[in-house]
Amino acid sequence: MTDTYTVHQLTTYIRDLLDGDPALQGIWVEGEISNFRRAPSGHLYFTLKDGQSELACVMWRSQAARLGFEPQQGDAALAGGSITVYPARGQYQLVCETLQPAGVGDLHREFERLKAQLEAEGLFDPDRKRPIPPFPRRIGIVTSPTTAAFQDIQNVLRRRYPAVEVILSPATVQGRDAPPQIVAAIERLNRHTDVDVIVVARGGGSLEDLWCFNDETVVRAVAGSRIPVVTGVGHEIDFTLVDFAADQRAPTPSAAAELVTPDGDALRLDIRVLAGRMNGAARSALDTRRSALNAHHRLLDRLTPLVQVRTARQRIDDLTARLDTHFQHGLVRRRDRLTAAVRALDAANPAALLRRGYALVTRAGDGARVTSAQMTAEGTWLKIALHDGELTATVRQRDMHDADHTGDS
Repeated sequence: MTDTYTVHQLTTYIRDLLDGDPALQGIWVEGEISNFRRAPSGHLYFTLKDGQSELACVMWRSQAARLGFEPQQGDAALAGGSITVYPARGQYQLVCETLQPAGVGDLHREFERLKAQLEAEGLFDPDRKRPIPPFPRRIGIVTSPTTAAFQDIQNVLRRRYPAVEVILSPATVQGRDAPPQIVAAIERLNRHTDVDVIVVARGGGSLEDLWCFNDETVVRAVAGSRIPVVTGVGHEIDFTLVDFAADQRAPTPSAAAELVTPDGDALRLDIRVLAGRMNGAARSALDTRRSALNAHHRLLDRLTPLVQVRTARQRIDDLTARLDTHFQHGLVRRRDRLTAAVRALDAANPAALLRRGYALVTRAGDGARVTSAQMTAEGTWLKIALHDGELTATVRQRDMHDADHTGDS
């Protein structure tokens, strides 16, 4: 008896077979777009058909948002993706990851061929890449002056680094005439000796729109530029051959303008921070040197002859003061001794005794000082010296107080 499947079981089995077949993963299908519909969710639903068959297709919102063109009913297209089954209808379909206008496949093959050739020649060698000047004075721009990309670049430069000078070397950036004009624009800037960096830019577009930047002559002009080149072609997902040859690639024209210029606000902040550090370091160094200078001054003050002279003078002043004090003390001592001697002399001076009522008696004949009654006799002439004059007298009577003694005759 044969096995019986439910519809869901059979559909799931077939889906697993298709999902597991490597030949049906990562394939390319070419056909005409019909029944095109963009759902509110952002998903795309359409059919690819040729003269004999039709294939249901779906593209999820995330992939649809990256499309470089708007698919139209009846367009010949090339879709890349994987075959699976939509279980609700039991219908196999192509889940598209990429969608391009017909003929893009040939462009892709040419892109890969030329890329391999130029890479083999060393045009994409990382060792050839040059650094971008951090503070450019003049920036050369290769683009069309009428494009939004040029306006975006100017807006970014005015905002970030208004001091920079912009030199536009105009060129068509789409179509057959674009490659020679782009090459000529790059060569003009290379003859301009004051340009520091070149920006080659264009806004987003389809592969055909950007194809001029895959032209071999343009790629060689970028690689051969003596001035560093930054590319900003298309959107972030777009890559062209000039991106590989350039010294640096930016995802968009605005990003290229940011890449080749410093941030003015950040520079001002850095300057303020560095100025603060420099001032602090200068103050610290000045304080250190001032302290060292003061120390040297103090040392010189101790060693200078003037200080030694001042010290000697102070020593002389001290010695003079001590000598004066010693002299004064000696003078006082001598004055005291003199006063005492004067007092002693005064006490021993006969005149002093006379002033106190005593008298000095001498014999008039020989001048002998009479110190005893025995030295006189009656009738002896005497001179009596008082404190204010002399008297002459004669002894009329002599009275002896000591009974053992007798008077002279």
